[in-house]
Amino acid sequence: MTTPGAAGSSSPILQLVAAPLTRAAIFLVVTINPGADNSAAVRSLCADLAALLRAVGFREPAGNLTGIMAFGSAAWDRLFGEPRPAELHPFREFGAGLRRAVATPGDILFHIRAERMDLCFELAAQIMARLAGAVATVDEVHGFRYFDSRDLLGFVDGTENPTDQDALDATVIGEEDPAFAGGSYVIVQKYLHDLAGWNALPTEAQELIIGRSKLSDIEIDESIRPSSAHNSLNTIVEDGKEIKIVRDNMPFGQVGQGEFGTYFIGYSRSPRTMEQMLENMFVGRPPGNYDRILDFSRAVTGNLFFVPSATFLDEVTPDAPSPAERAAVSPAVESSQPIPPVPDGSLGIGSLKGKARS
Repeated sequence: MTTPGAAGSSSPILQLVAAPLTRAAIFLVVTINPGADNSAAVRSLCADLAALLRAVGFREPAGNLTGIMAFGSAAWDRLFGEPRPAELHPFREFGAGLRRAVATPGDILFHIRAERMDLCFELAAQIMARLAGAVATVDEVHGFRYFDSRDLLGFVDGTENPTDQDALDATVIGEEDPAFAGGSYVIVQKYLHDLAGWNALPTEAQELIIGRSKLSDIEIDESIRPSSAHNSLNTIVEDGKEIKIVRDNMPFGQVGQGEFGTYFIGYSRSPRTMEQMLENMFVGRPPGNYDRILDFSRAVTGNLFFVPSATFLDEVTPDAPSPAERAAVSPAVESSQPIPPVPDGSLGIGSLKGKARS
Protein backbone atom coordinates (compact mmCIF):
# COMPACT_ATOMS: atom_id res chain seq x y z
CA MET A 1 0.00 0.00 0.00
CA THR A 2 1.14 3.54 -0.68
CA THR A 3 0.40 6.39 1.62
CA PRO A 4 -0.17 9.60 -0.36
CA GLY A 5 2.73 11.95 -0.01
CA ALA A 6 5.07 9.29 1.38
CA ALA A 7 7.11 8.74 -1.74
CA GLY A 8 9.61 11.47 -0.89
CA SER A 9 9.57 13.13 -4.31
CA SER A 10 11.60 16.33 -4.46
CA SER A 11 8.72 18.51 -5.62
CA PRO A 12 5.04 17.91 -6.42
CA ILE A 13 3.38 18.10 -9.81
CA LEU A 14 0.42 20.46 -9.60
CA GLN A 15 -3.15 20.09 -10.65
CA LEU A 16 -3.84 22.93 -13.08
CA VAL A 17 -5.85 25.23 -10.83
CA ALA A 18 -4.49 28.30 -12.63
CA ALA A 19 -5.14 27.08 -16.17
CA PRO A 20 -6.30 29.71 -18.70
CA LEU A 21 -10.02 30.46 -18.91
CA THR A 22 -11.91 28.30 -21.41
CA ARG A 23 -15.18 28.46 -23.34
CA ALA A 24 -16.88 25.56 -21.53
CA ALA A 25 -16.84 23.89 -18.12
CA ILE A 26 -18.64 21.25 -16.07
CA PHE A 27 -18.83 21.58 -12.29
CA LEU A 28 -19.69 18.23 -10.72
CA VAL A 29 -20.17 17.82 -6.96
CA VAL A 30 -20.78 14.35 -5.54
CA THR A 31 -21.09 12.62 -2.19
CA ILE A 32 -19.55 9.22 -1.43
CA ASN A 33 -22.03 6.46 -0.66
CA PRO A 34 -21.59 4.52 2.60
CA GLY A 35 -19.36 1.46 2.56
CA ALA A 36 -15.67 0.62 2.37
CA ASP A 37 -15.97 -0.56 -1.24
CA ASN A 38 -17.22 2.85 -2.31
CA SER A 39 -14.32 4.60 -0.61
CA ALA A 40 -11.97 2.18 -2.35
CA ALA A 41 -13.56 2.99 -5.71
CA VAL A 42 -12.91 6.69 -5.17
CA ARG A 43 -9.30 6.09 -4.14
CA SER A 44 -8.83 3.89 -7.20
CA LEU A 45 -9.93 6.73 -9.47
CA CYS A 46 -7.41 9.14 -7.92
CA ALA A 47 -4.38 7.49 -9.48
CA ASP A 48 -6.20 6.86 -12.78
CA LEU A 49 -7.56 10.37 -13.29
CA ALA A 50 -4.48 11.56 -15.18
CA ALA A 51 -4.79 8.65 -17.60
CA LEU A 52 -8.47 9.41 -18.23
CA LEU A 53 -7.60 13.04 -18.87
CA ARG A 54 -4.86 12.10 -21.35
CA ALA A 55 -7.11 9.63 -23.18
CA VAL A 56 -9.95 12.12 -23.67
CA GLY A 57 -7.76 15.14 -24.30
CA PHE A 58 -5.67 13.32 -26.91
CA ARG A 59 -8.71 13.20 -29.19
CA GLU A 60 -8.59 17.01 -29.58
CA PRO A 61 -5.32 18.46 -28.25
CA ALA A 62 -6.33 22.00 -29.23
CA GLY A 63 -9.33 21.71 -26.90
CA ASN A 64 -7.19 22.43 -23.80
CA LEU A 65 -8.98 19.87 -21.63
CA THR A 66 -8.15 20.04 -17.92
CA GLY A 67 -9.67 18.38 -14.88
CA ILE A 68 -9.41 19.12 -11.16
CA MET A 69 -10.32 16.65 -8.38
CA ALA A 70 -10.82 18.14 -4.90
CA PHE A 71 -12.06 16.81 -1.56
CA GLY A 72 -14.24 18.13 1.27
CA SER A 73 -13.29 17.92 4.93
CA ALA A 74 -15.37 14.86 5.88
CA ALA A 75 -14.37 13.03 2.70
CA TRP A 76 -10.69 13.68 3.42
CA ASP A 77 -10.99 12.03 6.83
CA ARG A 78 -12.79 9.05 5.32
CA LEU A 79 -10.47 8.54 2.36
CA PHE A 80 -7.05 9.57 3.65
CA GLY A 81 -7.14 10.32 7.39
CA GLU A 82 -4.05 11.94 8.89
CA PRO A 83 -2.21 14.08 8.09
CA ARG A 84 -4.75 16.69 7.02
CA PRO A 85 -4.32 19.92 5.08
CA ALA A 86 -3.84 22.62 7.69
CA GLU A 87 -6.84 24.81 6.76
CA LEU A 88 -9.33 22.24 5.48
CA HIS A 89 -12.69 22.47 7.28
CA PRO A 90 -16.40 22.38 6.42
CA PHE A 91 -17.74 25.35 4.47
CA ARG A 92 -18.49 28.26 6.80
CA GLU A 93 -21.86 29.91 6.37
CA PHE A 94 -22.18 33.69 6.39
CA GLY A 95 -25.22 35.90 6.33
CA ALA A 96 -27.53 38.47 7.82
CA GLY A 97 -31.29 38.62 7.40
CA LEU A 98 -32.35 37.00 4.15
CA ARG A 99 -28.82 37.02 2.74
CA ARG A 100 -27.21 33.64 3.30
CA ALA A 101 -24.05 31.98 2.01
CA VAL A 102 -25.36 28.47 2.60
CA ALA A 103 -23.43 25.25 3.14
CA THR A 104 -24.60 22.25 1.12
CA PRO A 105 -23.50 18.59 0.85
CA GLY A 106 -20.42 17.73 -1.18
CA ASP A 107 -17.54 15.29 -0.74
CA ILE A 108 -15.75 15.64 -4.09
CA LEU A 109 -15.58 18.38 -6.72
CA PHE A 110 -14.67 17.72 -10.33
CA HIS A 111 -13.93 20.96 -12.21
CA ILE A 112 -13.61 20.11 -15.90
CA ARG A 113 -12.65 22.76 -18.46
CA ALA A 114 -12.10 22.85 -22.22
CA GLU A 115 -12.68 24.97 -25.30
CA ARG A 116 -15.45 22.55 -26.30
CA MET A 117 -18.28 21.13 -24.22
CA ASP A 118 -18.02 17.70 -25.84
CA LEU A 119 -14.58 17.21 -24.28
CA CYS A 120 -15.89 18.25 -20.85
CA PHE A 121 -18.88 15.96 -21.26
CA GLU A 122 -16.80 12.96 -22.28
CA LEU A 123 -14.40 13.29 -19.34
CA ALA A 124 -17.30 13.72 -16.90
CA ALA A 125 -18.99 10.63 -18.38
CA GLN A 126 -15.82 8.55 -18.02
CA ILE A 127 -15.34 9.70 -14.42
CA MET A 128 -18.92 8.86 -13.46
CA ALA A 129 -18.71 5.48 -15.21
CA ARG A 130 -15.73 4.66 -12.99
CA LEU A 131 -17.62 5.79 -9.89
CA ALA A 132 -20.97 4.17 -10.78
CA GLY A 133 -22.69 3.10 -7.54
CA ALA A 134 -19.94 4.60 -5.37
CA VAL A 135 -21.11 8.22 -5.41
CA ALA A 136 -24.31 10.25 -5.66
CA THR A 137 -24.46 13.47 -7.68
CA VAL A 138 -25.69 16.46 -5.64
CA ASP A 139 -25.02 19.19 -8.21
CA GLU A 140 -24.03 19.33 -11.87
CA VAL A 141 -23.67 22.61 -13.76
CA HIS A 142 -22.67 23.04 -17.41
CA GLY A 143 -21.13 26.49 -17.82
CA PHE A 144 -20.38 28.48 -20.95
CA ARG A 145 -18.43 31.60 -21.85
CA TYR A 146 -20.88 34.44 -22.55
CA PHE A 147 -19.71 36.84 -25.26
CA ASP A 148 -16.56 38.69 -24.08
CA SER A 149 -16.30 36.83 -20.72
CA ARG A 150 -19.39 38.55 -19.27
CA ASP A 151 -21.76 37.12 -16.70
CA LEU A 152 -25.51 37.10 -17.25
CA LEU A 153 -25.72 40.42 -15.38
CA GLY A 154 -23.87 41.91 -18.35
CA PHE A 155 -20.51 42.69 -16.73
CA VAL A 156 -17.09 41.23 -17.52
CA ASP A 157 -16.17 38.66 -14.87
CA GLY A 158 -12.61 37.95 -13.72
CA THR A 159 -10.97 41.15 -14.98
CA GLU A 160 -8.41 41.24 -12.15
CA ASN A 161 -7.41 37.57 -12.25
CA PRO A 162 -3.66 37.19 -11.69
CA THR A 163 -1.72 35.39 -14.42
CA ASP A 164 1.45 33.35 -14.81
CA GLN A 165 3.62 33.32 -11.68
CA ASP A 166 1.28 35.70 -9.86
CA ALA A 167 -1.52 33.15 -10.29
CA LEU A 168 0.66 30.39 -8.85
CA ASP A 169 1.69 32.59 -5.93
CA ALA A 170 -1.99 33.28 -5.20
CA THR A 171 -3.18 29.69 -5.39
CA VAL A 172 -0.43 27.18 -4.61
CA ILE A 173 0.47 26.21 -1.04
CA GLY A 174 4.15 26.45 -0.18
CA GLU A 175 6.16 26.24 3.01
CA GLU A 176 3.22 27.31 5.21
CA ASP A 177 2.00 23.66 4.98
CA PRO A 178 4.95 21.63 3.64
CA ALA A 179 3.19 18.25 3.81
CA PHE A 180 0.66 19.58 1.28
CA ALA A 181 2.85 21.90 -0.78
CA GLY A 182 1.53 22.09 -4.33
CA GLY A 183 -2.09 21.93 -3.19
CA SER A 184 -4.79 24.62 -3.19
CA TYR A 185 -8.16 25.43 -1.66
CA VAL A 186 -11.30 26.01 -3.70
CA ILE A 187 -14.72 27.40 -2.79
CA VAL A 188 -17.72 26.93 -5.06
CA GLN A 189 -21.16 28.57 -4.94
CA LYS A 190 -24.08 28.41 -7.33
CA TYR A 191 -25.85 31.79 -7.64
CA LEU A 192 -29.30 32.29 -9.20
CA HIS A 193 -30.17 35.74 -10.54
CA ASP A 194 -33.38 37.75 -10.68
CA LEU A 195 -32.63 39.03 -14.17
CA ALA A 196 -35.96 40.78 -14.56
CA GLY A 197 -35.30 42.83 -11.43
CA TRP A 198 -31.68 43.48 -12.37
CA ASN A 199 -32.48 44.54 -15.92
CA ALA A 200 -35.10 46.97 -14.61
CA LEU A 201 -32.29 49.00 -13.01
CA PRO A 202 -30.73 51.85 -14.98
CA THR A 203 -27.25 51.03 -16.25
CA GLU A 204 -25.78 53.72 -13.98
CA ALA A 205 -27.29 52.01 -10.91
CA GLN A 206 -25.92 48.64 -12.01
CA GLU A 207 -22.46 50.14 -12.45
CA LEU A 208 -22.44 51.56 -8.93
CA ILE A 209 -23.37 48.12 -7.55
CA ILE A 210 -20.59 46.37 -9.48
CA GLY A 211 -18.05 49.20 -9.26
CA ARG A 212 -17.22 49.15 -12.99
CA SER A 213 -18.43 50.63 -16.24
CA LYS A 214 -20.66 48.10 -17.96
CA LEU A 215 -19.45 48.79 -21.50
CA SER A 216 -15.75 49.51 -21.03
CA ASP A 217 -15.13 47.37 -17.90
CA ILE A 218 -13.14 50.25 -16.38
CA GLU A 219 -13.24 50.62 -12.59
CA ILE A 220 -15.27 53.53 -11.29
CA ASP A 221 -13.05 56.05 -9.54
CA GLU A 222 -12.75 55.30 -5.84
CA SER A 223 -13.85 58.83 -4.95
CA ILE A 224 -17.36 58.20 -6.31
CA ARG A 225 -17.59 54.41 -6.01
CA PRO A 226 -19.81 53.22 -3.13
CA SER A 227 -18.04 51.31 -0.36
CA SER A 228 -20.68 48.61 -0.91
CA ALA A 229 -19.61 48.08 -4.53
CA HIS A 230 -18.87 44.47 -5.40
CA ASN A 231 -15.25 45.11 -6.32
CA SER A 232 -14.66 47.21 -3.18
CA LEU A 233 -15.94 44.51 -0.83
CA ASN A 234 -13.94 41.83 -2.66
CA THR A 235 -10.64 43.62 -2.14
CA ILE A 236 -8.84 42.04 0.82
CA VAL A 237 -5.87 43.91 2.28
CA GLU A 238 -3.42 42.52 4.84
CA ASP A 239 -0.40 44.43 6.12
CA GLY A 240 -0.88 46.99 3.39
CA LYS A 241 -0.97 44.39 0.60
CA GLU A 242 -3.98 43.21 -1.38
CA ILE A 243 -4.49 39.44 -1.51
CA LYS A 244 -5.53 37.78 -4.75
CA ILE A 245 -7.47 34.67 -5.66
CA VAL A 246 -8.08 33.08 -9.06
CA ARG A 247 -11.65 32.74 -10.31
CA ASP A 248 -13.05 30.74 -13.19
CA ASN A 249 -16.70 31.73 -12.87
CA MET A 250 -19.10 30.59 -15.57
CA PRO A 251 -22.63 31.60 -16.57
CA PHE A 252 -25.23 28.83 -16.79
CA GLY A 253 -28.98 28.60 -17.17
CA GLN A 254 -32.13 27.05 -18.55
CA VAL A 255 -34.09 29.65 -20.48
CA GLY A 256 -37.31 27.64 -20.60
CA GLN A 257 -37.31 27.32 -16.82
CA GLY A 258 -36.33 30.93 -16.21
CA GLU A 259 -33.07 29.87 -14.53
CA PHE A 260 -30.16 32.27 -14.97
CA GLY A 261 -27.05 32.01 -12.86
CA THR A 262 -23.34 32.31 -12.21
CA TYR A 263 -21.25 29.46 -10.87
CA PHE A 264 -18.61 30.99 -8.61
CA ILE A 265 -15.38 29.07 -8.25
CA GLY A 266 -12.38 30.58 -6.51
CA TYR A 267 -8.94 29.06 -5.93
CA SER A 268 -6.53 30.27 -3.23
CA ARG A 269 -3.63 29.07 -1.13
CA SER A 270 -5.77 29.84 1.95
CA PRO A 271 -9.54 29.67 2.33
CA ARG A 272 -9.40 32.65 4.71
CA THR A 273 -9.18 35.06 1.79
CA MET A 274 -12.39 33.82 0.19
CA GLU A 275 -14.16 33.54 3.54
CA GLN A 276 -13.38 37.19 4.25
CA MET A 277 -14.83 38.08 0.85
CA LEU A 278 -18.03 36.22 1.67
CA GLU A 279 -18.33 37.85 5.07
CA ASN A 280 -17.88 41.27 3.45
CA MET A 281 -20.51 40.48 0.84
CA PHE A 282 -23.17 38.84 2.98
CA VAL A 283 -22.70 40.53 6.38
CA GLY A 284 -21.11 43.75 5.20
CA ARG A 285 -17.97 45.82 5.79
CA PRO A 286 -18.86 47.28 8.24
CA PRO A 287 -21.87 45.09 9.10
CA GLY A 288 -24.88 46.25 7.13
CA ASN A 289 -22.79 47.63 4.26
CA TYR A 290 -23.36 44.50 2.18
CA ASP A 291 -22.98 43.70 -1.52
CA ARG A 292 -26.12 44.98 -3.31
CA ILE A 293 -25.74 42.24 -5.93
CA LEU A 294 -27.33 40.05 -3.27
CA ASP A 295 -30.60 41.97 -3.69
CA PHE A 296 -30.79 40.27 -7.09
CA SER A 297 -28.74 37.08 -6.64
CA ARG A 298 -28.91 34.28 -4.08
CA ALA A 299 -26.47 31.50 -3.30
CA VAL A 300 -28.09 28.06 -3.37
CA THR A 301 -24.96 25.94 -2.80
CA GLY A 302 -21.69 26.35 -0.92
CA ASN A 303 -18.65 24.07 -0.48
CA LEU A 304 -15.00 24.25 0.49
CA PHE A 305 -12.63 21.65 -0.96
CA PHE A 306 -8.91 20.91 -0.87
CA VAL A 307 -7.11 20.32 -4.16
CA PRO A 308 -4.13 18.01 -3.55
CA SER A 309 -1.22 17.94 -5.93
CA ALA A 310 -1.31 15.60 -8.93
CA THR A 311 1.60 13.78 -7.28
CA PHE A 312 -0.60 13.09 -4.24
CA LEU A 313 -3.35 11.66 -6.45
CA ASP A 314 -0.91 9.46 -8.36
CA GLU A 315 0.26 7.86 -5.10
CA VAL A 316 -3.20 6.97 -3.77
CA THR A 317 -3.98 3.24 -3.64
CA PRO A 318 -7.42 1.59 -3.33
CA ASP A 319 -6.55 0.14 0.09
CA ALA A 320 -6.35 2.71 2.85
CA PRO A 321 -3.18 2.66 4.97
CA SER A 322 -3.54 1.78 8.61
CA PRO A 323 -3.45 4.52 11.27
CA ALA A 324 0.01 3.33 12.31
CA GLU A 325 1.26 3.65 8.74
CA ARG A 326 -0.23 7.12 8.46
CA ALA A 327 1.47 8.20 11.68
CA ALA A 328 4.81 7.13 10.28
CA VAL A 329 4.45 9.19 7.12
CA SER A 330 6.93 12.04 6.64
CA PRO A 331 6.10 15.05 4.47
CA ALA A 332 6.87 14.56 0.78
CA VAL A 333 8.13 18.12 0.28
CA GLU A 334 10.62 19.88 2.50
CA SER A 335 9.78 23.47 3.35
CA SER A 336 12.96 24.67 1.63
CA GLN A 337 11.97 23.19 -1.73
CA PRO A 338 10.35 25.54 -4.26
CA ILE A 339 7.06 24.91 -6.03
CA PRO A 340 7.73 24.42 -9.75
CA PRO A 341 5.95 26.23 -12.57
CA VAL A 342 2.75 24.58 -13.79
CA PRO A 343 3.55 21.91 -16.42
CA ASP A 344 1.35 21.95 -19.53
CA GLY A 345 0.54 18.24 -19.48
CA SER A 346 -0.61 17.61 -15.93
CA LEU A 347 -4.02 17.63 -14.36
CA GLY A 348 -5.77 20.57 -14.72
CA ILE A 349 -9.40 30.25 -12.28
CA GLY A 350 -11.77 35.86 -9.40
CA SER A 351 -10.25 38.56 -8.56
CA LEU A 352 -8.51 40.22 -5.65
CA LYS A 353 -5.45 42.40 -5.98
CA GLY A 354 -2.14 41.82 -4.24
CA LYS A 355 0.32 39.30 -2.98
CA ALA A 356 -0.11 35.74 -1.78
CA ARG A 357 -0.11 34.92 1.88
CA SER A 358 3.21 34.04 3.34
